[in-house]
Amino acid sequence: MSQLLTPLFPDYELIDSGDYEKLERFGKFITRRPEPQALWHKSLSAEEWATMADASFLKTSSSKSDERGDWHRKRSMPDRWIIEYSYKKMNLRMRLGLTSFKHVGIFPEQAANWNFIYDNIEQQISKGITPKVLNLFAYTGGATLAARAAGADVTHVDSVKQVVTWSRENMENSGLEGVRWIVEDALKFVHREVRRGNRYDGIILDPPAYGRGANGEKWILEENIVEMLECCAKLLNDKHGFLVLNLYSMGLSSTLARTALRQAFGNTGNEEAGELYFKDRAGKELPLGTFCRFTRG
Repeated sequence: MSQLLTPLFPDYELIDSGDYEKLERFGKFITRRPEPQALWHKSLSAEEWATMADASFLKTSSSKSDERGDWHRKRSMPDRWIIEYSYKKMNLRMRLGLTSFKHVGIFPEQAANWNFIYDNIEQQISKGITPKVLNLFAYTGGATLAARAAGADVTHVDSVKQVVTWSRENMENSGLEGVRWIVEDALKFVHREVRRGNRYDGIILDPPAYGRGANGEKWILEENIVEMLECCAKLLNDKHGFLVLNLYSMGLSSTLARTALRQAFGNTGNEEAGELYFKDRAGKELPLGTFCRFTRG
């Protein structure tokens, strides 16, 4: 059965959504940016959106994509700021920033997976295991920090050096240390790990629809995801451990993710699949990606 998951995240709020935009609060600052899945109408007025937003993302007129553009901000809006997220003994401090690709450095819906990662590592440690965790397409490292905060040995892989630097900053802000940083194409890395015979007790996959590796390698989700999962099946511990797969491409369902995982991994153990979402103040539920995850042992 497909699940709907939304995390409890006091430093984040989806205020309103609609007409292909979303109005969000990150800490004490409010942003306005494109959202292709907000098909309905806004609940607040145009004046309320304009008044509330500290920074609004407008796509470049020459760009065909909503992903590229410029931020128009009020004078009180900084370039960078910090938000916090806590769960059990995990206390993360993430640095946010206004990027030219409309992102701010965090996907807050992923906090539901951070809790899952933390809980599973905590359970492994209670059994005397110090888990090795691999985070692929790791972006600014929320899942990496959740795993490290729980006590895992973590390898963080992303092809963009500046993003890995951002992740390291988040680690330091959170009072953590000891993450292994890898700037490389994720698919190339897992192939090498398979050849080396390495194994992991947890794997996190957060692949984009399209991407480029550190040396220009091309990633296309629909073409490369099966190969990636087959490699990960060889890397994940057979007896215990966990895997988290996120898919952001519109049109890719959690059923698709679950079917692909079952084919690659065979017996996936305890399995969950569904959508990550947030509800705005008017009660409209905005889907923000699908997930499939499982545990063994």
